[in-house]
Amino acid sequence: MKKDWQIISLGGSLVCPEDPDFNFLKSFRDFVLRWVKKGKKFVIFVGGGKVCRKYQKVAKEFGKKDPKILDEIGISATKLNATLVKSIFGKISFPEVLTDPTKKVKTNKKILIFGGYKPGWSTDFDAVLMAKTLNQKLVLNLSNIDFVYDKDPNKFKDAKPIRKISFSELKKIIGGKWIPGGNFPLDPVALKLAEKEKIKVVVLNGRNFENLEKFMINEDFLGTEILP
Repeated sequence: MKKDWQIISLGGSLVCPEDPDFNFLKSFRDFVLRWVKKGKKFVIFVGGGKVCRKYQKVAKEFGKKDPKILDEIGISATKLNATLVKSIFGKISFPEVLTDPTKKVKTNKKILIFGGYKPGWSTDFDAVLMAKTLNQKLVLNLSNIDFVYDKDPNKFKDAKPIRKISFSELKKIIGGKWIPGGNFPLDPVALKLAEKEKIKVVVLNGRNFENLEKFMINEDFLGTEILP
């Protein structure tokens, strides 16, 4: 695989905030197909989002605290969301939802869709691992926030957006512990691998397609660059 692949970690809460979001999916499909026509290829890892957390919440209420079980629920949610995303691309995408980011896929398809793989591995981690597998140095993380903030903007009105941040600085903000279903701008296990492999991660609001286009054509964009 050459360096014309764009690796994306697509937040599950974009795909299904409460119910599957038709308008977002249509806009996302149009965006991807427009760039495919320009020669770009996409590897898209789809997260579990609220679907994952809702199911995990019920499991916890029944006393299920084993992280492996909670992760298995999360993986199932990612595959459900990934199957939906794959369906919107039809025959242009690889015919199956893939899972293993350690293997190169021999295909002439220009869109590959991945769900989760192993307990303890988030789709963010999987995306960074695929970047390592393909010898790429950039992962695009699409979420429902405009920036990474210095603290939770939902809890603190004085939270400040960050345009550029190092791996070590972000680690101080999010900590180093993996929590099944955790809501991180970039989860700790993915951060650790990205730091080790010197893979840049860019966090953007996936609903702002005008801004996303600016990123793709190397214009000034709104978002956070997590740098080695």
